[in-house]
Amino acid sequence: MSSPTLPDHHVCEQARLSRDARFDGLFFTAVTSTRIYCRPVCPAPSPKPSNVRYYANAAAAEADGFRPCLRCRPELAPGNPAWHPGAQVVARALKLIDAGALAEDSLEDLATRVGVGTRQLRRLFVEHLGAPPLSVHTTRRLLFARQLLTETALPVTEVALAAGFGSLRRFNAAFAQANRIAPRELRRQPHAAGGEALVLRLGYRPPYDFDGVLDFLRTRALPGMEQVDAYAYARVFGPADAPGWLRLSAWPDGEHALKLELHCPQPARLLPVVTRLRRMFDLDAEPRAIATTLGVGNVLAPLLRKRPGLRLPGAWDGFEIAVRAVLGQQVSVAAARTLAARVVERWGEPPDMPILPGLARLFPTPERLAEADLREVGVINARAETIRGIARALLDGRADFRAEQSLEEFVVRWTALPGIGEWTAHYMAMRALSHPDAFPAADLILRRAAAGGDGELSTRALATMAEAWRPWRAYAVMHLWRSAADQVQPKKVPA
Repeated sequence: MSSPTLPDHHVCEQARLSRDARFDGLFFTAVTSTRIYCRPVCPAPSPKPSNVRYYANAAAAEADGFRPCLRCRPELAPGNPAWHPGAQVVARALKLIDAGALAEDSLEDLATRVGVGTRQLRRLFVEHLGAPPLSVHTTRRLLFARQLLTETALPVTEVALAAGFGSLRRFNAAFAQANRIAPRELRRQPHAAGGEALVLRLGYRPPYDFDGVLDFLRTRALPGMEQVDAYAYARVFGPADAPGWLRLSAWPDGEHALKLELHCPQPARLLPVVTRLRRMFDLDAEPRAIATTLGVGNVLAPLLRKRPGLRLPGAWDGFEIAVRAVLGQQVSVAAARTLAARVVERWGEPPDMPILPGLARLFPTPERLAEADLREVGVINARAETIRGIARALLDGRADFRAEQSLEEFVVRWTALPGIGEWTAHYMAMRALSHPDAFPAADLILRRAAAGGDGELSTRALATMAEAWRPWRAYAVMHLWRSAADQVQPKKVPA
């Protein structure tokens, strides 16, 4: 097959034969003689080229009657970001599917949210991914169920709920159709382990600078809510009456994956939590595509060579990052963190049950901050009013963090609120939406770093220069910020 999201056939052949992990999740190899599809990194003996078909998406392989490999486990492959020219509608729809849109709403609702008709949405999905939206949604849920069955000791009923199936009978039927075995037969594999916390693998495409992500998050971690050391990120999450906790660290033995330890009391929240973490830690990025664009020219090329795996650290929650962005206006990272920690201590709810030691507060909800007098904790009046305005705008629907909105739409809606300028809106888009093209061009550190030690560029000059970096300008931001921090404090964390 050929598709805009499928690499060239020769590239697929070379990646399959060399088991190149950089292509993991960007395509799948299906073998006609066995009717099984695999990741390009599968350790099984290579089949005859005449028996091989390539698919851009696991759902496309399953739609053609192939079942997932038990050895390389396609459910562990990182996702395909689908940020390709002409695929913007598909990319936006995939974000909504990842957020659970088709679990709660109809295909017609999904098409409306991305601004096309239902027939056109189906056509675009088949054209770019090789499978219609409902097949992509079902395959995603079933692959997650496979991972839970293989890596955890969750009862099959809870696995069905976690995968988004309201009926155990429907789950069993769908699973058997896709995998040619019943869920309990897969559970017989000797990998499941008991224990209070689930342990899951979250795969990524190398190179991946996990230390760089931890460094970025460590300087911003809020005491009582987050813990970040040299090896892991941990946090508590709500609601207060059913709190959970998580810890993310590198998977041992050099596997291209992170280790997620997760306590989540509600099975239906498992997939949304995993999806949120994949976005927050930018696990589905395609480093090769990013480097191809950013590596042209003399500004970013040396930075890419120095840190080829630098990623875009996201945020756990949109409202949380909006508050922290406002608190960080025209002050240092350390000062903003101090103010945010005071807000959490004063208005954050404690979980109703014990969590990990040192994690005792949830970030305040918009309801709790809509009328809060933030001057009590040292926030100046103008920023306190901006934060209250953000909380009210979220509550009445004037602003939101919907995954399907374009960067331009997001910036326009948020800058309409008092106290929110373009810098803040773009920073929020970088962290809350993980939008790869967000670019706070007015940032002073960016303008100095891009000038290469020769004064500073104007905002307009930097914005003009950055046109060549689309659609990956947010990654350029991370490289420039990191390079500026390395020059000032070579052994310390970036600002």
